[in-house]
Amino acid sequence: MQVTGKVVVVTGGANGIGQALCETFHQAGAAKVVVVDLDGERATAVAESIGGAAFRCDVGKEKDIQHVIELTERHYGPIALFCSNAGIGGGFDPMSPNAGGTSDEPWARSWAIHVMAHVYAARHLIPLYKARGGGYFLNTISAAGLLSQVGSPAYSTTKHAAVGFAENLAISHRADNIKVSILCPQGVDTNMLKNIPKGPQSNDGNLSPEQVAQDALAGIEAETFLILPHKQVIDYMRKKTENYDRWIGGMAKIQAKMRETFGK
Repeated sequence: MQVTGKVVVVTGGANGIGQALCETFHQAGAAKVVVVDLDGERATAVAESIGGAAFRCDVGKEKDIQHVIELTERHYGPIALFCSNAGIGGGFDPMSPNAGGTSDEPWARSWAIHVMAHVYAARHLIPLYKARGGGYFLNTISAAGLLSQVGSPAYSTTKHAAVGFAENLAISHRADNIKVSILCPQGVDTNMLKNIPKGPQSNDGNLSPEQVAQDALAGIEAETFLILPHKQVIDYMRKKTENYDRWIGGMAKIQAKMRETFGK
C-alpha cells in the first residue's frame, strides 16, 4: 500500500516511534496524519509541525478509540491506515522472586494498551474497511512478542498476545482485502528504553525511531506481515523453534547474568 494521498492515524504519536511514524508518513505524502496520544498537548505540537491533526486518547478505553475513528472519518475522510502504536514499559524487575507476583493493576493496564487497543481498533474499523473494499492495520508490537523480555513478564506476555491477535486478524480478513503488518523492533532509542537500565540483555544495538519508521513504511509498501528492523531477530526466532528447551536455557542464563549485574 502506498500512503500517498491517504488518511493515516497513529496512536502513541506524540514521541518516540510514533512521532517518527507521523513524520515519515507526512514526508511520504499522506493526505492527513492524525496524531493520537494520551499527552494531548504534545500530540498537538507534533501535528502542527506536519500539518496534521491531533486527538487526545487513552487507547485502553474503547470509547476513546471509537471517538478518534469517528472524528477522523467525519473531518478528514476515510482512514486507510491505522497504526496501533501506543505502548507502555514498566514492570522491569529481573530481581523479582515471582514472575506472577506483580499486582493486577499493571497487568490489566498492559493488557488494555498492548492487546485490547488493537482489538478496539479492529472492532470499529473492520466494518468500515469491508464497506469500502479494504484497509490496513500496522500494529507496533516488539521483538519481545516473538521472543521474550527477561525481567518483564507483563510486557512479554501481552506482546505475545498482540502477535496472536494480529495473526488472527490477518487470516480472518485476508479475503476482505484488509492487510496487517506487525512492527517488531528490539532496542529503539526512546524514552521507554531509557527507563530500562543497561545490562546483559542489551546486545544488538539501539536503532533510531526514524530508522524504525522508515522500515515500517517499506514494510507497508511491500505489504509484509512481519517487519523486523533488527534483522537478527529472524535467526533468534529460528533458534527458538528449532530447540525450545535450549532457547529457554539460554534465556535463563541471561536472567542469571542480569540478576548478578543488577544485584551488585
